[in-house]
Amino acid sequence: MKLFKPARPLPAPPQTLHGIDRLVRNIETGRFERSLSAMTAMGSVVTAAEIFFEHDKASFGNPNMWLPVIGGPIGAAAGIAGFFSQRMAKTALPIASALIVANGLQGVYLHARGIRQKPGGWKNFRYNMEMGPPLLAPLLVTLVGGMGLLAAILRREA
Repeated sequence: MKLFKPARPLPAPPQTLHGIDRLVRNIETGRFERSLSAMTAMGSVVTAAEIFFEHDKASFGNPNMWLPVIGGPIGAAAGIAGFFSQRMAKTALPIASALIVANGLQGVYLHARGIRQKPGGWKNFRYNMEMGPPLLAPLLVTLVGGMGLLAAILRREA
C-alpha cells in the first residue's frame, strides 16, 4: 500500500546533449545567436570575395561596385565580434548587417537598371539577364545581412 501518490509524474533528469542534438535544441529554443554570428562572418567573406572577382571583370566601372566588397570585411568583423561577445552581437552586428542588407537591395536596383540599359532593355529580358549584370546576385548579400539581423534578435546559446 502506497502512502504517497504524486499529483503529477516527476520530470526526467536532464540529459547532457552533444553534437547535433545540442544544435537542434538550441535552434528549437531560439538560442542560435553565436552560430548565426559565425555564419554571417563566413558568408560575408565568401560573398565579398565572389563579388570582388565579378566586379573586377567589369573593371569596377561604377564606384558603387566597391561597396559590397568593403562591406564583406565589415560584416566578417561584426560576425566574429558577435560570436565572442553578446554585447557586440546586439550592437555592432545588427548595424553592419542592416548596412549589408541595404547595400544588397541597392545592388538589385543597380543591376536592374543595368539590364534596362542594355540593348533591348526589358523587352530582350532573357538575353539581357544572361549577358547583363546578374539581377538576383545582390540578394545573396542581402541574405548574409539577414542572417546577421536574425542573430541579433535570437538568444545566446549556452
